[in-house]
Amino acid sequence: MTAETNTAANSSTLPVLVTGSAGHVGANLVHRLLEDGVRVRVLLRPEDNNEAMESREIERSFGDIRDLNAVRRALEDCQGVYHCAAKISTIEGNRAHRREVFECNVLGTRNVLQAARETEAGRVVVTGSFSAVGYNLDDPSARSDETMQFYPMERTMPYERSKALVEHECWRAAAAGQDVVVATCCAVVGGEDFLPSRLGRTLCDYTNRKLHAYVDGGFEFVAARDIVEGHVLCMHRGKSGEKYIFSSEYKTISEILDLYEAVSGVPRPHRRIPTPMMLAFSEVASFYLSRFHPDFPQRFTPGAIRLLQKRRHASTDKARRELGYQPTSIHDAVHEAYAFHYHRNAIRNPHAKRPRANAMGKTRHTASTRDMQATPDWSSM
Repeated sequence: MTAETNTAANSSTLPVLVTGSAGHVGANLVHRLLEDGVRVRVLLRPEDNNEAMESREIERSFGDIRDLNAVRRALEDCQGVYHCAAKISTIEGNRAHRREVFECNVLGTRNVLQAARETEAGRVVVTGSFSAVGYNLDDPSARSDETMQFYPMERTMPYERSKALVEHECWRAAAAGQDVVVATCCAVVGGEDFLPSRLGRTLCDYTNRKLHAYVDGGFEFVAARDIVEGHVLCMHRGKSGEKYIFSSEYKTISEILDLYEAVSGVPRPHRRIPTPMMLAFSEVASFYLSRFHPDFPQRFTPGAIRLLQKRRHASTDKARRELGYQPTSIHDAVHEAYAFHYHRNAIRNPHAKRPRANAMGKTRHTASTRDMQATPDWSSM
């Protein structure tokens, strides 16, 4: 049975569940679904910063995805699940940190899938990570697509390994007949970034003149509106047991800094630290901080530097061909991110420019997505 058939067969008043709604992807997804008139329920941890969900007309369920019973309760009478919750990290960390990454990401996904089966909640769209997609070992910068297997025979971050195992949980469930699709996410840029994300913090630090040098490299970036669009397309048009990569544009770090300068009016740093020097320094700093100050935020971690040096490119051909995905620009996404943080007073530099008037924007719907608005129950990263 197709996703759209499932949707039509069920009551349009049933809510969809969104996990990880306090995070960057989840908050943007909830915002989009509410704009579309969808009834939304979220699973929140009471001890977390849940500011993103304040003043939202949503149903709230409280619990942790590591608690199967809490997930079951949250899924009662739901039809459709967006599983965005994850422990995101670019550090190796200590033993407790690595265990938390595994339990949140891998066991948490297993719980969501199991609870969705037991409550007959329908399709589960799981947010995947581009870092769990394989690449050409002889040319890491060549475009990667969904057929390329994660390569575990080199040093990788616990987060990367955990997201590869998340996919394994999804494929096991799909092989047993469960309806599950993976929406593969790249580095997200945009508003609704309450926690904030690593990129959000970097933008604020840059504008507040706390970023004085950089290490070059490149990665695939996705506008928040585009990864949300990708999740909705996966729910409605994706094939169960498949994953789809969503990216907007590949950018080097130098190009991102150029965008930051243009949007903020703050001159960019031109001092580029040689990669070998930065990698050596970050190894020592990360080792010390992870063991003695585990809560201290780390920006240029060894894992992040290694990832940037691969200069990985993504292929979105499958998402375009099968789902009708149409990416927008990172330029607009940076303006949206800047406006969001500026109006939250996270940008304190008095010389920073005011955001452009239309920077906040509205979630962009493709024609194919608008055609699906007749069925507001989104059961079908």
